[in-house]
Amino acid sequence: MDGIIIVNKEKGYTSHDIVAKVKKLLNVKKVGHTGTLDPNATGVLPILIGEGTKLSSYLTNHDKTYQATLKLGEKRDTADVEGNVIETKKVEQEVLTEENIKFVFQNFIGKQEQTPPIYSAIKVQGKKLYEYARKGLKVELPVRNIEIYDIKLDLINLQENEIIFTVKCSKGTYIRSLCEEIAEKLCTVGYMKELVRKQVGEFYIENAITINEIENQKNDFSKLPIITMEEFFREKSKIQLNEKKVILFLNGVLLTRNEKDGIYRIYNEKGIFIGIGQIKDHKLKREIVIKK
Repeated sequence: MDGIIIVNKEKGYTSHDIVAKVKKLLNVKKVGHTGTLDPNATGVLPILIGEGTKLSSYLTNHDKTYQATLKLGEKRDTADVEGNVIETKKVEQEVLTEENIKFVFQNFIGKQEQTPPIYSAIKVQGKKLYEYARKGLKVELPVRNIEIYDIKLDLINLQENEIIFTVKCSKGTYIRSLCEEIAEKLCTVGYMKELVRKQVGEFYIENAITINEIENQKNDFSKLPIITMEEFFREKSKIQLNEKKVILFLNGVLLTRNEKDGIYRIYNEKGIFIGIGQIKDHKLKREIVIKK
């Protein structure tokens, strides 16, 4: 069993928990994930299975779409619902108009620098930031270059002082930090109460499956919606090699080709998919090989 399965992660599970559960349920040795989701967050978590783990490098720079619930009036040390309240501030109802909130959102569209939360897994001098935070140690927070492509207002809940919005952003964007920054622009404080990841690259929540649904298929895993490596690269052009060149390709020998530079699907003479190759300067190089 090789490929990618899109899991709709539920609350309370870490990304590592999901990997362990999939490994046990499917009885496969190699399972990994791309794009960690916090335990409190839900949504799209691509899980790599078997030979699919070789796709990791192709999945690390994908843009993402989230739906977030921003709770106004409270600031928490972790910037999410799991933290301790460290500040409260009045929320002026007149700023919570659709027009004003959309105006504030526009301030965040585009390329920018963002400071991640202190309670995050980014490493500084070999330690994760949350390790410094838990020990009460001060550390200079690294600044990251990110891009916000779009922010859409979904709902204003005046009774709860909450705003629900959908954001499309680049890899490395911390929605917890974005929530705090939006709250500041609204002349108050806030934290991320809930987060749902709707999309990672070409993977959407509509096509995701829960752990319970995987478990329910334990009598016939062939029915699981697994994206094969061949399907993942379906939009890439195809190259067919004769038997001699297949052997050379599999052994890592560079093959001279006339095609343009890029990634290609490689097949043998019988039309069987054998892996992925990359052409650069008219040389075809083995990238990923499917073990039969």
